[in-house]
Amino acid sequence: MLFVIAIIGISILGVTLWCSVHVAKMSDLPTWRRFLPLGLLVLSLAASLLRAAGTPQFANAVAFPLLLAALAVSLMDIRAQNNRRAGTTTQ
Repeated sequence: MLFVIAIIGISILGVTLWCSVHVAKMSDLPTWRRFLPLGLLVLSLAASLLRAAGTPQFANAVAFPLLLAALAVSLMDIRAQNNRRAGTTTQ
């Protein structure tokens, strides 16, 4: 069971990294917006490393939500770019 949870966690991290790098390559976004998902991902990894420093409560409270925020922002920007390319707009 622990192996399955580890695979799911690594998969979420990999998808978030791929999406964040994809957004960073978008030239039509402002610079701060392109690097926002990567910044959130780095903050998530830094918070996760706090477990090794002896503060697991902070890491448990902050790391995973930051990772999900990075994924959500990335997917939102990717979807908006796909809509712009298709010529449609969402309300």
